[in-house]
Amino acid sequence: MSGRRDQHDEHPPVRTEPTLGDLDRLDAPRTPAVDGLPQVSVEPRRPHGRAAVAPRRKRRRGGIVLLSLLAIIAVACGLWLNQNRLRGMVPRTDFNTVLAQAQQALQDGRLDGQDGTSARELFQAAAALEPDNDRARDGLRQVGQAMLAQGDAALQAGQLAQAAQQAAVARELLGGGSDIDRLDRAIAAARAAQVHTTDLVDQAQQALAAGKLDGPEGAGALYQRVLRADPGNAVAAHGLDQVGYALAVQARAALDAKDNTTADARIEQLAALQPNNGALPALRALQAQTRRQDNDALAVALKAGQEALRTGRIVGDGDDTALARFQAALKLDPDNAQAHAGLGKVAQALTVQASAALDDGDTAQAAKLLDQAAELAPKSADLAAARARLERASAAPAAPAAADNASMPVAPPSVTPQQSAAVARLVQRAQVATRNGDIMMPPGDSAYDLYRSALAIDGNSAAALQGLQALPRQVESQFNQALAAGNLGKAGDMLANLAELAPGDAAQGALSNRLAGAWLDQAEQQLARGDRIGAGQSLERARKLAPSSPRVLDLGARLQGGG
Repeated sequence: MSGRRDQHDEHPPVRTEPTLGDLDRLDAPRTPAVDGLPQVSVEPRRPHGRAAVAPRRKRRRGGIVLLSLLAIIAVACGLWLNQNRLRGMVPRTDFNTVLAQAQQALQDGRLDGQDGTSARELFQAAAALEPDNDRARDGLRQVGQAMLAQGDAALQAGQLAQAAQQAAVARELLGGGSDIDRLDRAIAAARAAQVHTTDLVDQAQQALAAGKLDGPEGAGALYQRVLRADPGNAVAAHGLDQVGYALAVQARAALDAKDNTTADARIEQLAALQPNNGALPALRALQAQTRRQDNDALAVALKAGQEALRTGRIVGDGDDTALARFQAALKLDPDNAQAHAGLGKVAQALTVQASAALDDGDTAQAAKLLDQAAELAPKSADLAAARARLERASAAPAAPAAADNASMPVAPPSVTPQQSAAVARLVQRAQVATRNGDIMMPPGDSAYDLYRSALAIDGNSAAALQGLQALPRQVESQFNQALAAGNLGKAGDMLANLAELAPGDAAQGALSNRLAGAWLDQAEQQLARGDRIGAGQSLERARKLAPSSPRVLDLGARLQGGG
């Protein structure tokens, strides 16, 4: 049959569409259809083929659900464990802005504050937004380390309150540590020293008010101690300026009064306290001018004194004697070595004259001359020997008046065995003291005093006389040893001993020049190290020994000019 429709057909066939029926009642028990046909029972068969697929699909659908649940749980755990990293992938405008501002504040050194713009405040704000963020925590640690460094700097600058505050912030941010403990201990020690410094300031002010400027307990030294402990102490700096002004005033007054000794002492004290004091150049210039004038007068006095010695005008009335000329020189320069040596020569001459008087039996004249010599050189070894001889002559019995007995020697007074033993012990002790360098000190146990004690017992003791008169040569030997070892202080002591034991000894001039050269060498070394105070003190030692030395004048000019 053709599938075409006849257009002339009046009753076209109606198409019946297939239907699935009531799907909701698929599982309901079927009611057998009554169609009039005989009923046929069919034996049920075991499912196979496509009919067995349905249970499998049910089992597979349950496995898929279980796997999906496991996958969801795994994804959730991964998100939880990596939340910081994942959070960083998400744009966080507020957090990043705060963190950038904190980093900039850290670079600018704005570490702490109260206005919300400091590095500490900004990093803390960032940490508040994300408490577990590593960048915020690391930023706070950097701020703590920077505060620790600033605390150290404040401590070095003497700003103890600021250092303590910064140490506290560092401890809060870093949670403590050995470096913070060290800073706290240093601050505590500095505060303790500051209390001691306050006491020193009070002592210095009291010393200044009392006019006590020099010496270890003087205002100058006390203010210096304060400034060494606290360089920024304004009170001590002002006090030191006051001490410098007072010393300058005293030095000028002494120069005007021709009191060179006081003027020189004040100028050197001022130079030691304040090397850059503005009054020093003018004082040095006036000091140099005064010295030139005094040096001319000094040279005249020394030359006249030497001439008087050669012509035998030792002592006497008038101002043309050797004694008068050398004393005038010492008024111009109390430490002048040549003037002291000249007085020593006067004492030597008087001792020689006393020995001559003793040879003539004139003990009265000898005693008078020795008394005059003792005023100039009381520790002279020759004087001590002459004294012993005078005592022996005074203790001897009077000689017979008969002319034929005049040439008979006077019997010395007898000495007991006990006295001889005592003399021997004293001489032995004196020899030990000489080897130890105890020439003139300590009193009573020095070599000089021990030999004198022996001669007081037995004025004829050859051992005591020889030991006493040999002391100058022993002292000169020890001077050379000390100078070679660089012990300038001991060498100076030996030179002073020699001046007492052998005043006027010609060797003293050469020894003084050698020691002056050693002091100048030391001053040069100190100046090269930048120790201007030490160099000035060494120069002053050299100036006392050789005031006219060109090296002394050159180094003095360099120190004065800041070179």
